[in-house]
Amino acid sequence: MQKEDNKTDSKSGSSKWYLGSAAALLLLKGKSLLALLKFSKFGGALISMAFTIGTYAIIYPWGFAVGFVLLLFVHELGHVLAAKRKGLPVSTPLFIPFLGALITMKRQPLDAQTEAYVAMGGPLLGTVGAMAVYAGAYATDSPLLYALAYIGFFLNLINLLPIHPLDGGRISTAVTRWLWLVGLLGGIIVIVYLKSILFFFIWALFAYDLYKKYVKRNKEGVKVQSLLQKPLVNVQHLYEQGYPLPGPEHTRRLSFNTYSDLEGQQYVTVYMESLDVEHTLLLPQQCLVQHVWLNGVEHLPTPDAYQLRLLCGIDYIPFENDKYYEVPASSRWKFGIGYMGLALFLIGMMYVVHQHIGDIRL
Repeated sequence: MQKEDNKTDSKSGSSKWYLGSAAALLLLKGKSLLALLKFSKFGGALISMAFTIGTYAIIYPWGFAVGFVLLLFVHELGHVLAAKRKGLPVSTPLFIPFLGALITMKRQPLDAQTEAYVAMGGPLLGTVGAMAVYAGAYATDSPLLYALAYIGFFLNLINLLPIHPLDGGRISTAVTRWLWLVGLLGGIIVIVYLKSILFFFIWALFAYDLYKKYVKRNKEGVKVQSLLQKPLVNVQHLYEQGYPLPGPEHTRRLSFNTYSDLEGQQYVTVYMESLDVEHTLLLPQQCLVQHVWLNGVEHLPTPDAYQLRLLCGIDYIPFENDKYYEVPASSRWKFGIGYMGLALFLIGMMYVVHQHIGDIRL
């Protein structure tokens, strides 16, 4: 009896580790390999998909590796189609072993409703894909297809947790941001159950972001932040004319103008009248620019041109656009009902598939 209990505990622990690892594959959507794989519009997606399948096949059977990556593809395709419907240009899905899959948005949503719509597309189409696998499993009694269906439902369910940057965290912006608190508390339960270090890492980043946004800011108030930019300017014509150029220790306050484009990106144009120079810089977020300072100058003479690197310090106050979260009540209800309904459906399907797997073992 003791040996059987130990064996059962071992299987249970392995199962939890397996689920935790599989969940982490879809949760972390890093971008570090994007530059290496983006050879063409579709080439990067195909190469990264093949590479990811090969990597998973080292650990899992080939059939499972192929099916798992295809489920990831269907999930990401849901985001692509939803973004296209909203007129947002996106990249093709790219796959990174043990991190999952990702798409990059070339223009960010301008409101929470659009963000939630794009986020909802992934779990919706991902659930359809998992249902198709389940239908195949039901028709053939294939243990492999049942396993893939279960993991497909599970991954889409985990992605619905109201935690940024998961899809559920983005959908919550159009329902109520109080769901983030549910995600904060529920995430602890998921971490304990899955025993996943990667999921803990995601949860910790989310918790710290909430702390900075709602606790630290309320305690300390809004603080002026500083950003150092180093634009290069060509002053060859001034150098040839013998015009006196500012020295390395030269400092002064600079004139500037700031504006935002239709995609929500904010820029600041810096003017240095003494050199007849103006340069436009991209700001990291929407903000209220206070001052722009010249904190020094680096001289970079070359055989072809004489350039100066201006050390520009930008003092700004981050701007939180509360209008971003203004969503009509009817839309909040639609997203809320769809969100909860999909989560309950996925839980139900996991239970159904689990019962089938149990029958096969018996």
